[in-house]
Amino acid sequence: VQVVESGGGLVQPGGSLTLSCETSGLVFRVAPMAWYRQAPGRERELVASITSVGSTYYADSVRGRFTISRSNADKRATLHMSSLKPEDTAVYYCSAGNNPEYWGHGTQVTVSS
Repeated sequence: VQVVESGGGLVQPGGSLTLSCETSGLVFRVAPMAWYRQAPGRERELVASITSVGSTYYADSVRGRFTISRSNADKRATLHMSSLKPEDTAVYYCSAGNNPEYWGHGTQVTVSS
């Protein structure tokens, strides 16, 4: 199973960024997907998740600013981030499966002027 994130980068406060998570080797349509992030010196935290039937969860810190979605046809999960704040700076990880089972290597998101 492979989980590969892309789309990170440097963005100014108030800006937007979209992260993509491509998968292979798993039955994507039944896999719950999630995005986590880890800032320097902090523990990894759950940002958003989406079940196989499209139910979503958001951390309080990102609700209303981030949107998670999935494409079963493309085997891809997406995290659209808007109104970004410096405190959103972190390495963002995509996960797949229950518990979860599979992780990507992460993509850096830096929010700074």
